[in-house]
Amino acid sequence: MSDSLGDSLGPVVGDDGRARPPWAARDPLLMHYYDTEWGMPVRDERGMFERVCLEGFQVGLSWRLVLQRREALRRAFFDFDPDQVARMDSIEHLLDDATLIRNRRKLAAAITNAQATLALREEGTHLGELVWSFQPEQTPAPRTMEEVPTQSPESRALAAELKRRGFTMVGPVTMYALMESVGVIDTNLLATWRRGASGIWHAG
Repeated sequence: MSDSLGDSLGPVVGDDGRARPPWAARDPLLMHYYDTEWGMPVRDERGMFERVCLEGFQVGLSWRLVLQRREALRRAFFDFDPDQVARMDSIEHLLDDATLIRNRRKLAAAITNAQATLALREEGTHLGELVWSFQPEQTPAPRTMEEVPTQSPESRALAAELKRRGFTMVGPVTMYALMESVGVIDTNLLATWRRGASGIWHAG
C-alpha cells in the first residue's frame, strides 16, 4: 500500500484503489469494519445500546481488540438486547471467560446501561433518539488524522446527559467516538472513499 498524500496521517490508497484513513488501511478486520459499518447511521435502540457498550469496552484498549471480542460479547449479553441484559443479576460468571474483555467495571456497566436504557422508554424516548438529538449543525472536514477532534461541545453535552440519566462509561471522548461510529458526525478524511457514505452529511 502507498500513501496517497505522502503523509502518514493522511489517506492511504490500498491495492483496490480506495483511499482509507491510516487506522483502517492495512489490517483486514479494521478495513472490513471501516468499509461496511463505521460511520453508517444507527438509530434503533438495540443497535445504539450495543455501540454504547462497545465504546465503553474500548476505553484504554484498541478498537481492534473490541472487534475481535465482539461476537463473544454478543453471546454474553444476549445480542445486546437491553431487556435481557437489564435482568442480569451478576457478571461474576463472565470474569472467567477468556473470550471476553474481563474488566469488572466494564462488564457491570453493560447491565447498568441496559437498565438506564429501559428507563428512557418510560420517559417517552429511546437511546437512539437521545443520541441523535445531539447531532451538530456541521460536521468536521478533516484532511488528516491530526485534524480529527477527539471531543466536541455536543459529545460533552451528550456525556453529561447520559450520566444524568444513569449511564456509565460514557465520557465525552468515548461519546465522540460513538457519534463517529453511528453517523451522527462524519469524520472520514476528505479524500477517503467513505466520506459522505452515510447520506447524512455532504461529502465535501
